[in-house]
Amino acid sequence: KKKKSELRMASTSQPLRGKRACKKIFWAVFPHACFILSLVIYAFLGALMFSHIEGNRKVNLSEEYRKFLQNLWYISRNLSDNMTENEEIFKEKIHALLNTAERDWFVNPKDIWTFFGSLFFCCTVFTTVGYGNTYPVTRIGKYLCMLYALFGIPLMFLVLTDMGDILATVLSKSYNEFRKLQSKILASKLCSGSTCNKGDELKSRAQSKVVINEPLTIMEVLKSQPGVKRKPIKYRNAEIFEMLIARENEHTKPARNKSIERWSSCPELARGKTMSRVIENFDKIGKQLEKLDVPIVLMVLVIFVYISCAAAILPNWETRLDFQEAFYFCFITLTTIGFGDTQLEHPKFFLFFSLYIIIGMEIVFIAFKLGQDRLIGLYKKVISFCGEKKMPSKK
Repeated sequence: KKKKSELRMASTSQPLRGKRACKKIFWAVFPHACFILSLVIYAFLGALMFSHIEGNRKVNLSEEYRKFLQNLWYISRNLSDNMTENEEIFKEKIHALLNTAERDWFVNPKDIWTFFGSLFFCCTVFTTVGYGNTYPVTRIGKYLCMLYALFGIPLMFLVLTDMGDILATVLSKSYNEFRKLQSKILASKLCSGSTCNKGDELKSRAQSKVVINEPLTIMEVLKSQPGVKRKPIKYRNAEIFEMLIARENEHTKPARNKSIERWSSCPELARGKTMSRVIENFDKIGKQLEKLDVPIVLMVLVIFVYISCAAAILPNWETRLDFQEAFYFCFITLTTIGFGDTQLEHPKFFLFFSLYIIIGMEIVFIAFKLGQDRLIGLYKKVISFCGEKKMPSKK
């Protein structure tokens, strides 16, 4: 009967442990998923807003547009009448005239401000890339763009900081494991059999000494004495001795709060505990980046490989770009410079590349953070070196 009851308890405890583990994983992932989901929702809401405002605007042909057409017709007529005119002069006139033209005269707003085009514009706003290919024209659109960037940029930096912690832990752990593996390989090459055995003996002796030197409790001291079990304990004040043992037992027992006992009895009351864990996860944001210590050369190599992979994939749908131009475009994008000199023909496909952009911006952000720390360390060394020099003595 006892065995059957134990088997039943074990069978019921296994799914409970699985549920607890799933809950722990869920509440650990919840803050990160919350940030990313909020950024995605913010981008979709902005796309709907700008596609409605800028896409439905009416195009009014101004007087400048009519003057532009008149000047273009006048230049083309002079060229047809005077065929001997210098070709370079004609090019200069056309170039000067085209510089006065505006892009909105030749483009239909509904073709630019589609949902995916507006979504691409929103991504360029809160990532601070700002290519300049697409921009709001209406006064309401400009005001909303400023308001959208005011809340979107901090949200994007929060996502970068949060995801940067994950990348920082991955990079630091992988780098530490690589260093441990390298040290083990070097130790196995340099260490012979006899010296290693001696080293193991010394380590075991040191560990044994450490174990003996650890402070013992009162109960352990009493158990270690052989005469304690046989002879009665003779103390002047037995009550004091019992009080000492009771205090020690209180300290050795694991502290259990009443709230924990209630949680174990009523799982419904465990919400406060889970919420405290979630708040602790929110408080830990940005701390892993401060602890990161990876060489700058390794980060530069990671950035180069990361951009090279994208530069090899991007020309598959952007046929105008080759590897070098795609590499240049990805670098300008990930560093949030965004000149806008390279225009994409298919921004829809590039939107599916948005996860690549976010991760790449985080890698560049980590590299800039490491470079900043190295520069601060270098400045400290230079200032300390200059301060150590003695001032010339006055005669």
